[in-house]
This record gives sequence, C-alpha cells and structure tokens, in this order.
Amino acid sequence: MKRRDFIKNTAAAGGAFYIVPSHVLGGMHIPPSDTLYIAGVGVGGRGGQVVKDLVGTKKVKFVALCDVDEKRAAETFKLHPKTKKYKDFRKVYEKHLNDIDAIMVATPDHNHATVAIPFMGAKKHAYVEKPLTHNIYEARLMAKVAKENGIVTQMGNQGSSSDGIRTTQEWIDAGVIGKVHKVDCWTNRPVWPQGLRNITEGEPVPETLDWNQWLGPAAFRPYNSAYLPFKWRGWWDFGTGALGDMGCHIMETPFKTLGLGYPTEAEASCTTVWSGDFVEADYSEACPPSSVVRLKFETEVHGEVELNWFDGGMMPNIPDELQEGETVGDSGGGSVFYGEKGIMVTDTYSGNPRILNHYKDKVGTFPKQTLKRIKNGHTGNFVEACLNGTPTSSPFSYAGPLTESVLMGNLAIKAYQYKVLKPGKKAGDWAPYDYPGRRKILWDGENMRVTNYKDANKWVKGNYREGWELS
Repeated sequence: MKRRDFIKNTAAAGGAFYIVPSHVLGGMHIPPSDTLYIAGVGVGGRGGQVVKDLVGTKKVKFVALCDVDEKRAAETFKLHPKTKKYKDFRKVYEKHLNDIDAIMVATPDHNHATVAIPFMGAKKHAYVEKPLTHNIYEARLMAKVAKENGIVTQMGNQGSSSDGIRTTQEWIDAGVIGKVHKVDCWTNRPVWPQGLRNITEGEPVPETLDWNQWLGPAAFRPYNSAYLPFKWRGWWDFGTGALGDMGCHIMETPFKTLGLGYPTEAEASCTTVWSGDFVEADYSEACPPSSVVRLKFETEVHGEVELNWFDGGMMPNIPDELQEGETVGDSGGGSVFYGEKGIMVTDTYSGNPRILNHYKDKVGTFPKQTLKRIKNGHTGNFVEACLNGTPTSSPFSYAGPLTESVLMGNLAIKAYQYKVLKPGKKAGDWAPYDYPGRRKILWDGENMRVTNYKDANKWVKGNYREGWELS
C-alpha cells in the first residue's frame, strides 16, 4: 500500500471523516462472548505493560503485534511467540482487519490518531494511551469518529477507573468543601531532557528500528539518540511535554469532578536561559524544562474556576492551613482544591482524597458511597465494555475534551517566547518575535479557535508530512 492512498482512504477529510473499505462492511469478526481479539500497535515500553494488563484479564487474545523497533518490543514479542509480528501498522490493517475486534495504540503521541482512526473507521473498538492525541484537532476528530461508529473506546488514564476519582466526585457533589473556585495541579515531570533544540546532525539508525515509520506524520529529519527512547516526550513534533504526559492523569481529577469542559483562556510562564548576549525563552522546537500554566473555566455549578498547572520543579503555594505531616500530593504530583468550606487534596492518578485536618470539623457531611466502583481495573473495564456493553471510565467522548483542555495549556506555552539583551547591553531590545513574552490566549472551544491571537491557530491542528495527512 502506498502511504498516501492508505491515509486518504481511511482517515478524516472535511465532513466525511473516513471511508470504510467496501470489503469491511458486513465482514466484521464476531468473537465468542468471552474472548476479545485485539491488535496492538506500539508494544514496547509502556505499550508492553498495556499488553500484559489486557492479557491479564484472561479474556483477550492478541492476533497481531506491531512495533517499529524490534529491540524495544523484544520482551512483548517473546511472550507471544505465535502471534503475528509487524513493523508497519498498515500491514496489520491490510491482513487482520476482519480478524480483530479492537485496536490498542501505545505509540508516541504524534502517531496516536494516525494509527487509531483507520481502525476506528472500520468499527473496531479502541484503547489509546494518554494523551489521546498530539493536537486539539485530532482529539475532536477521534471523539467524532468514535461516536459516529458506535464503538467502545478508552483512553489510558488509569486513575479514571480508580476509587479515588469516585470518592472525590461524591464529596464534590455532596458539597463537602462547598463551591470550588481554584485548583492547583502539579507534577514531578519531566523526568526526561527538555529545553534542548537545534539538533541538526544525524547518527546511524539502529538496525532494529524503522526510523521512517517511527516518524510517521512528523517532518523527516536524521535519526538522533536525543529523540529515543522515551526522550521524544520533550519535542513538540513527537510529544506534548510534562503537561501532555501527566495532565490527563492529574488534571483529570478536577476536570471530571467539577465538570470543567473547554477552558475559556490560558496563559503560561516558562523557564528562561542565558544564551550568548541574550536571555531568552525559545521553545519553538522543544518543551521547556519547567512551566506554570493558568487555565480558566466557566462551570454551571461552581462558576468560574481557575486551574493552575506546575511542572519541572515549580510548585503551587503551600496552604497556610497545612499541618505537620500533611502533603499537597505524593511524590509524583497532586491536586489541591480550594472550596468555600475547606481544602481537599488528592495524589497523582486521583489517589487518596483527603480534607486538610484544619477543616475536618468545618466541612459538610461526608456522603455514603453512591458511585459504582471498577473492580477489574482500567483495561479490564475496557474489555468488559467491549464484550458486555458496560460503560468505560474514559470514553473518547470524555477523553477528547479532557485532552483538548490539557493541550490548550501547551498552546499558551508555545506563545510564551521572547529574547532580550542582557543587562548592561543596549537597552532591552525585543527580538523580532511576533509574540514576545507572556500572552493570554482566549479560546472559543465550540468553534475550536483562538480568538485574540490568530497566529496561535496554527498549533490547533499541527502539520503533517506529505502522504500522512488526516485531512
């Protein structure tokens, strides 16, 4: 198959988002009621663990496994010696479409939509790792394709199936801390290099890696070990930085429990560096080492809610009411809810919700458990939904808007760029950037556009290498 023909025949194009091949109609594989047949794309690293989790449900059989790097996927391949192996996901589509019920995608962020949408258009259920997509447009598209095909979907944000998120929801709904006006979210990420740029020299491509296929829709450039493995998260062309990596885990807690929806505005402050005679923040290629992002939301119940994000060692203010032995999260991060009656804290993945001791006798009555708990884990929840029609915790109808809100913060980060002379030089000349310094982005979520800074709209959709376009 030619790459261009494959993408154009299966991916989105204006109002007609996909074209289902004629041989697929009426030919979808119908499994036994107790077995789900899956193909996995991106099965090394994090994807390898997702494969183990799915197989651990005892109701999944992998028909095909696909990864562009044989070395990275070696352990997974070894555990499934009889399963067909591929480097090119299009071969999986070509050879196994009628053999599978679902697709699992755990590639780098920039390939999520490119891989998943063709299978979703063919009515295959989809489990896709977080963040759901690489840009806002793709998130909107994935939710639309899922809805129009009536398929089961789940994003890989495991905390969404936890008891913690449900306890938090029950407390918020019962008004334990009253209306919430602010939430501070933080993470210990990045735990990979960020802030690098200007990599121009290539290195020999490892023999086990199909570099061209790994790049997928990203512009071609020479291979360099600064990108792989895992370090791709810090490069805009491939990843979404600390916010994209952990926002769908940590921001999810307030997003779901407060009913946040689309943000109305966003702004960011990022690390600056000394470079020659200049102090600058130039993150056009790579994500900054640290950032603070401020988002605002309008909600029906709580009114305006301010959500602040901190990463790279930046931390929220410690509440004055915090007592000895109390924390504002765990080692990986957390969320701090400021309500009318008190302050609530959760850990990473919505874990361990708790009210600060100072407010224990001042808050409202704690409710009884009302929300059904997930007993078989996040992947088990997906499998049961595919086989029995039970709801998933993070369907794309929800995961899409959550991802959009997370990635809205990255638009603000990209808009924060400037370059000024060091003190003692010619008085503070601004470099020829179109958007110097901190800038507030106003967002029209329904129409998916920035209203006050038109140049930022180029980041809403992103760029695709010729032949890999989604539209």
